[in-house]
Amino acid sequence: MMDKVEGLVIRTNNYGETHKIVTMMTREKGKIGVMARGAKKPKSRMASVSQPFIHGMYLIQSGSGLGSMSQGEMVSSLRSIREDIVKTAYASYIAELTDKLIEEKQPDPFLFEQLLQTMVWINEGKDPNILTMMYELKLFKKAGFAPVVDHCLNCGSIEGPYSFSMAEGGLLCYRCKSIDPGAYGLPDPLPKLLRVFLHMDVKRLGQITMKEENKKLLRQLMDEYYDRYGGYFIKSKKFLNQLDLFSE
Repeated sequence: MMDKVEGLVIRTNNYGETHKIVTMMTREKGKIGVMARGAKKPKSRMASVSQPFIHGMYLIQSGSGLGSMSQGEMVSSLRSIREDIVKTAYASYIAELTDKLIEEKQPDPFLFEQLLQTMVWINEGKDPNILTMMYELKLFKKAGFAPVVDHCLNCGSIEGPYSFSMAEGGLLCYRCKSIDPGAYGLPDPLPKLLRVFLHMDVKRLGQITMKEENKKLLRQLMDEYYDRYGGYFIKSKKFLNQLDLFSE
């Protein structure tokens, strides 16, 4: 059965001397893997459309197992990502995290839009650290382990100030902070930003400015939270850390 899908390539693996297995997030079918025959040949019509971070329209042969790519037409190369080591680092991390946390063949058009728009904004030069945190929280929600950020997770209060508890998995109000003496105290704008990052469609992103110390604290919280609840080792995060991007 032939299907036309809109997809973003998130991973490729060489298969034999001339073929690639391409993993992509698609609007219509969720995450899928397809064989791109001959894609390693420089003159192959599959070569350009089977690279990481390519956004395209693809004609695929679907089956119960691994499908095959029959045709591909590039919508956007997102070339700036591949030409900039910082953008490449963030995009690689986002792609790998998506690959690890998302089950195959579970369509989610909203999450596809969030991934695609995040990559487009990174390509266009918007702050990749903020974009990454926005997308991470949506991915954590999809995977079932997002922190509670809309209210105090113990009493339900919507009145701050708040602390962030790793042990409990989200916000504690000032009355309930004693539940976790090790909870991180949050400066005033951060609880609101966490809610915005989790719920706001990234397409609506304007200019979000954050103090560097707040950005660094939020990044620390996100990393520690994922290490506690995420479960999968993310190889590309090491690359980001080596560039000191997550700690700027």
